Amino acid sequence: MILLRHGQSEFNLHFTATKRDPGIPDPKLTPLGHSQAAQAAEELAGAGIERILCSPYTRALQTADAVARRLNLPIIVTPQVRERYAFSCDIGSPATELRRAFPQVDLAHIEEVWWPAIEEPDHQIEARAALFRGEMAAIPAWRNTLVVCHWGFILAMTGERKQNGEWLRCDPTEPPPREIVWRQYQPTPKPAE
Repeated sequence: MILLRHGQSEFNLHFTATKRDPGIPDPKLTPLGHSQAAQAAEELAGAGIERILCSPYTRALQTADAVARRLNLPIIVTPQVRERYAFSCDIGSPATELRRAFPQVDLAHIEEVWWPAIEEPDHQIEARAALFRGEMAAIPAWRNTLVVCHWGFILAMTGERKQNGEWLRCDPTEPPPREIVWRQYQPTPKPAE
């Protein structure tokens, strides 16, 4: 399967510049994010994709829509591939709002509030990714599946960090990463004596 991180969102734009949570729930893609989604759609056009799974966050749905239109495929929404809930951007939009914004996507099976109420610990997203890995490994369709998801979910699945609009192949029949480093701390420089 292929894991595609959504394009740049309004949150990503501001957080990258300030390293502070800008307080933007369920952000949309920026113009750059739309370009990244379109570029990914072109890159993936010949990849043999027959099924698109997608997180319910707006930024993921907008990214998946670019690929779905290019490949003439429906989007299958699954909250299981959502982002790790840790910032304001991880507050989703209620299902009724998503149905209005994405009338072409079947959201009938999504609960009105589908995101967690509190921060999701590392071990929880790792367990969610392991469950998804097992489910995908059990079906032959994984080979032709695109999963439009998020930084944290990709990290939990592969141990790799991907930038907005980047994608990678993932074989769910292979073992998961042995160690996942969630936080990378920079040592504080010692003052000159």
